[in-house]
Order: sequence, then structure tokens, then C-alpha cells
Amino acid sequence: MIDILAFGAHPDDVELGCAGTIALSVSQGKSVAIIDLTEGELGTRGSADLRKQEAKKAAALLQVTRRENLAFKDGFFVNDSTHQLKVIQKIREYKPEIVLCNAVRDRHIDHGKGNQLVNDSCFLSGLVKIETLDAKGQPQQAWRPKLVLEYIQWDDISPNIVLDITGFLEHKMEAVKAYTSQFFDPNSKEKDTPISNKNFLESVEYRAKNFGRLIGTEAGEGFTSRQLLSVDSLETLIR
Repeated sequence: MIDILAFGAHPDDVELGCAGTIALSVSQGKSVAIIDLTEGELGTRGSADLRKQEAKKAAALLQVTRRENLAFKDGFFVNDSTHQLKVIQKIREYKPEIVLCNAVRDRHIDHGKGNQLVNDSCFLSGLVKIETLDAKGQPQQAWRPKLVLEYIQWDDISPNIVLDITGFLEHKMEAVKAYTSQFFDPNSKEKDTPISNKNFLESVEYRAKNFGRLIGTEAGEGFTSRQLLSVDSLETLIR
């Protein structure tokens, strides 16, 4: 079992959306795993093999328990029973209390698809009549995470909750910059993309600082939720 399971449609999605949250959670003694749905093989810059190396480096920087890739087809995976069952297997294997996933909508079509696939799979994973097998061929028990949060990526989406990541923004940016093939590099000879310029990299840091500004802290990461968020004490809402 782990505490938090973070899904991303591509290697680097998790870092861009919630690396600060992961670094903070690990510092608090929480166990975290990352699952990338695709290898990002359609990316204009770099290659699937290079992004695999970059993902490994980012995972080491964030000190996560484990990272793996389901190797779904970049750009073309769909939210059907075949893909759902593979995601369900992982949810039942890791048994997370909390799942983090792609933004509900975004510039890249895989982000919204990944969001729907993970949300649906989290629900279906709790149905006892859906049968799945573990890596050893043994039946898995049904498991439904208690909370699914959707991180924010390209589009400016108003969050339902902002997590204070003060002290961990640098960790987030180090993990993002592990993807040297994807983001700003003045010496790169590869084709420019919407995320390879300096402005985009700075916007990732600024968004975190802006969320921090909105909650009165140094930095924050925003999330949306399809669930009604609840607390058992009003004091929980007081910083």
C-alpha cells in the first residue's frame, strides 16, 4: 500500500502539475508512486527513451517509492474497458488513499482523456464484481481511493483547493527541469514548441507563487475535485 498515487498522461505531467505536493508529502513521511500512462513518444522534442531517463531522474529527485509507465499509445489511448482494467490493476496493487491525476481539460487532448480514464477507473476499481489479477495471477481485491484530485496544467482553471508548498517550490522546479529535452534550453537545436520557451518555464514557477499569494504563503499548487470535499472540524480550515 502507498499513500498517494499520481497519474500523468505523459512523463513530465506530474512534475508540472503536482511535484511540489509530492515533495511535501514525502517530507511528511507519506509514500508516493507515479504512473505515466504513455511514453510521450509523439512529443516534438526528444524521444521516448530519453524521456524515460528524464522521468527516472525526476523520480529520484522527488524521492518517490516507485515510478512506472503503462505504455499506452500517446495521443491515441482511449477511455475504454481495456485501458480501464489496466489502470484498475494498478489502483488495486498500490491501494492509495489519494489519487492525483491530469487536469479536467487542457490544451493537450491526452490530459483530459487521462483525467476521465483515471477518474472512471478509480470508481470502477471499487466494484467487487470487476475481476482483475495481480502480477502473479492472483485475484485482486476491490479498492477505491478516498480522494481524487485533479492538478492544473496549461489552462488557467480555478482550483477547489490550494495546497501550501512553501519550502518545496525549488524541489518542484528541479524535477521539472530534469526534462531537459522538453523545456527551455538556449543551446537546444530542436524545434520550438509551446512548452520549450523561457516564458513557459517561468510561468510554471509563477503559477505556484501566484497560488501562494492567493492563500498568503510563498507557493501553492491548485487542484479541482469532482467529489465534495469535507472536514470533520472547522479548525481544519484554519491555517
